[in-house]
Amino acid sequence: MELQLNFSLKNYNTFGIQANAKEFAAVHNIAELKAILEQSKFKKKFILGGGSNMLLTKDIDALVIHIDLQGKKIIKEDDDFVWVESQAGENWHEFVLWTLNQNLGGLENMSLIPGNVGTTPVQNIGAYGTEIKDTFDSCEAMNIENQEMKTFTKRECHFGYRESIFKNEAKDKYIITSVVFKLTKRNHKINTSYGDITAELAKNNITNPTLKDVSNAVIAIRQSKLPDPKELGNSGSFFKNPVLLKTDFEKIHQSFPDMKYYVVSETEVKVPAGWLIEQAGFKGKRFGDAGIHKNQALVLVNYGNATGQEILDVSKYIQETIFNTFGIHIEAEVNIV
Repeated sequence: MELQLNFSLKNYNTFGIQANAKEFAAVHNIAELKAILEQSKFKKKFILGGGSNMLLTKDIDALVIHIDLQGKKIIKEDDDFVWVESQAGENWHEFVLWTLNQNLGGLENMSLIPGNVGTTPVQNIGAYGTEIKDTFDSCEAMNIENQEMKTFTKRECHFGYRESIFKNEAKDKYIITSVVFKLTKRNHKINTSYGDITAELAKNNITNPTLKDVSNAVIAIRQSKLPDPKELGNSGSFFKNPVLLKTDFEKIHQSFPDMKYYVVSETEVKVPAGWLIEQAGFKGKRFGDAGIHKNQALVLVNYGNATGQEILDVSKYIQETIFNTFGIHIEAEVNIV
């Protein structure tokens, strides 16, 4: 483990933003993590995983700890389920493929989401009708203050839509070191409820899809809509889909009868933020080196040399325009640093 000063984070965030860390260390096991937390003179710690869900707007005047814990294994199983533990530094998509290669079900709809395993519970990531909370069993985390380990159960994580305890009460207090998922061995619940998946399967004449068929469909859809961060800096969906009270939505819907929506509950409706942004004319627009992707209006991109502040300014302009046009506030899903 090497402590480095004024370290460039350009290759450690998927937006490809140039920003420096005052101190930087990559840790590869629990002992190294504990040691660096005990030794650092910096009171403030910044925890870095895959760098896929953040926008750096300035240099980080703190100790940046890159969590690079590797390893995955089956820890127990019964006739129907397998409990799989993954270390926090494992690449999420590669982990999903590893589970699918063993015919374990539950993560296939979240194929090709960028980032590492350890950050998935923080956001309660999700795609195409599934979320982490659906297969999450527990996670191990280190207390930053005293370096003690704690197990968080699903109940203790307080999962919500792109929400968890790690974004609220436990924010900046714990570092997730490993995650356990409960996956199916048989009687898999194949979820093809999203139209895009149904259409992709139909295009390939697949009527009785396997787990891998669903994963391949999701990968094809994501590749057609979303830019590869290695080729064009981005962090996937920049905004959350707003959830409105049904009564408020009905008033807005009268003015915009073509507005797409999904019923969440008897009292709530979800509106696709991408539809709002596209209708407001932002899809494919460029502001210097910051812009909105041509194929997916939810994705903000760095065309090369945009600063984090420039991308943030574009996001605020979009938010203001959406509110002034539709009376709907859209929140950033990405963490602004």
